[in-house]
Amino acid sequence: MKTRFWSGLSLLLLAVLLGATVCAWWVLRPLPLTASRVDLSIEPGQSVKTIANQTVMSGVDVSPSLLYYFFKFSGQSRYIRAGSYEISQATSAWQLLNKLVRGEENLKSLTLVEGWNWRQLRQAMDKSDYLKHDTVSLSDEEIMSHLGKKGIAPEGRFYPDTYNFGKGSSDLDVLRRAAKSMDKHLEYAWNNRDLALPLKSADEALVLASIVEKETGLASDRRMIASVFHNRLRIQMPLQTDPTVIYGMGASFDGNLRRVDLKTDHPWNTYVHKGLPPTPIAMPGLAALQATLHPATSKALYFVARGNGSSQFSENLADHNAAVDRYQRGQMADKAQ
Repeated sequence: MKTRFWSGLSLLLLAVLLGATVCAWWVLRPLPLTASRVDLSIEPGQSVKTIANQTVMSGVDVSPSLLYYFFKFSGQSRYIRAGSYEISQATSAWQLLNKLVRGEENLKSLTLVEGWNWRQLRQAMDKSDYLKHDTVSLSDEEIMSHLGKKGIAPEGRFYPDTYNFGKGSSDLDVLRRAAKSMDKHLEYAWNNRDLALPLKSADEALVLASIVEKETGLASDRRMIASVFHNRLRIQMPLQTDPTVIYGMGASFDGNLRRVDLKTDHPWNTYVHKGLPPTPIAMPGLAALQATLHPATSKALYFVARGNGSSQFSENLADHNAAVDRYQRGQMADKAQ
């Protein structure tokens, strides 16, 4: 009887050891895939069984039941995080589980550049191969409604920065984050502004900051450029800034701003209309926001580009005309020779 008992026990232990070896082999070997790389998307609240099925459907060529029981009995299934993941051919079941538990998403990025307008932003999103393009068929008004900003124009309302996202994320999610970021930066800048500025609201600050962004060629001139526009607003002098005219021309602008364009009436023509235009003309960065709300102290009313990125500032029209003759008409004469 003893011999039979020990023999049976040995067989049982051998079977357990063999089973453990097979399980370890399966868990640690690379998972078979239907492609060199497959993408797995896990939504919040999905069950372990759904995640296992989703993994197989994405291109991991194993039994969904086997994957489910592995996830379940690992003791880690409750910690699997929603997200977008990339699975390569070298990935084992154990490595996959660790990736899902740690939330090691396959992150992509989109950079929104300071000074871009809304049209350029949408073009950049549409060109991204990694975003889900939910906004393609939506109008600007519909997009802003989805973002909880019904009735607000989209121009300038998104903070220029680099945004990371999981592959297959909605472009609306990226826009939502960028809009919240701009709201946060604008609110902070406005609440900490210099006193006695000729601005009535944070929205007006955003409009002026977008102009400062487009007019600044050299960072060290930014606060002086903001000062010029503040000084003009105080005395109700037209802002007379070319970027607003160009913005109002839209796609018809061919790169050459003509005298007739400065006289053409549209809401953004600051040669024709006093005060600020109705909307921002671009996405201002943090530096432009800060310069707008903390301008230099000066009496300057004019500036002209020197041709090297910097600007020459003047307090009166005579000095400004002399600067124009020196830096612009002189350069045109040099080019003609």
